[in-house]
Amino acid sequence: MAISRYLESRKNIAGSACGIAGLALTFAGVAGPYWPVVVAGLYGAGALIAPPERPALPGFPDPSEQLEELRRDFEKLCGYLAEVELPPGAEGRLTELTNLLTALLTPGWAGQLLAGDPEGLHSLGRAVRQDLPEAVDSFVRARWWTRLTPGQEPPERQLGLLRQEAESLAAALRDTEARRQETHTRYLEDRGGEGVSA
Repeated sequence: MAISRYLESRKNIAGSACGIAGLALTFAGVAGPYWPVVVAGLYGAGALIAPPERPALPGFPDPSEQLEELRRDFEKLCGYLAEVELPPGAEGRLTELTNLLTALLTPGWAGQLLAGDPEGLHSLGRAVRQDLPEAVDSFVRARWWTRLTPGQEPPERQLGLLRQEAESLAAALRDTEARRQETHTRYLEDRGGEGVSA
């Protein structure tokens, strides 16, 4: 493995090119009886002056792979949420939020746009992997008398804030799709106009 890597390296290629130049000098009669030293010296000089190898780029996951992984994590989260018992008001908010997240993660135009939006993908991943489980867990841990205490922040508010964030993301994706459609329509109109005038 290391030998084949060296054979394909820049140092070997540059050294080989200089070594071939040394052989050309030998056949031209310039190197004389010292041709092996000239060829080896030129190979070594070429290997020394060759630029260093560039390190390989790190292999980050493709956005579509990240989206698939997020879908799997969301399925796990839905399994957890199915086991949790919440009061009816919170249950309704949680259902609305999970329906919205399901719509965003369903394969289709939203998924395609989401795969091309790293910020949106990160925001949705944070909601699925961290924010929603913590909000539900804090709701489950909160005692009934804590919810009735004046001045306490109701746990339902966290679900509402997460829903607002998901709705903002959905609206941004709709706007992106609308702009794309508008641009494509304008392109077709311009192309059609050129065809008519020609």
